[in-house]
Amino acid sequence: MSDAARDEPGPGIEQEYELSEPPGKVWRALSIPELRERWLPGAALAAPEPVAVTPGREVSYRMREAVPPHVESTVTFRIAPNDTGGTCLRIIHTLTDARFAPLTTAAANGNAPVLRAA
Repeated sequence: MSDAARDEPGPGIEQEYELSEPPGKVWRALSIPELRERWLPGAALAAPEPVAVTPGREVSYRMREAVPPHVESTVTFRIAPNDTGGTCLRIIHTLTDARFAPLTTAAANGNAPVLRAA
């Protein structure tokens, strides 16, 4: 990823944590429903099964707010071993609800996108 892309604000939040537990233990907490339920309840998820999994490295879940307007998002957990035998955990929470997508469309002449008229 280029520095320019990293500096642009996106429709989400990224957080990174250094954990003392080994990656295998963190992976179990993220991927086994009974363990995940303790800190990420199924009621917060749009579906209990993950939408994407890279075993031992990354898992993504669809989330849906319980109250109207029931905004949908995706939370991705990425794990990697750190230098101390623990785990680097990156949490990426991205707004995916189509109702909040930018209101842009491509110009007919191929130029940059333009805003739609109200």
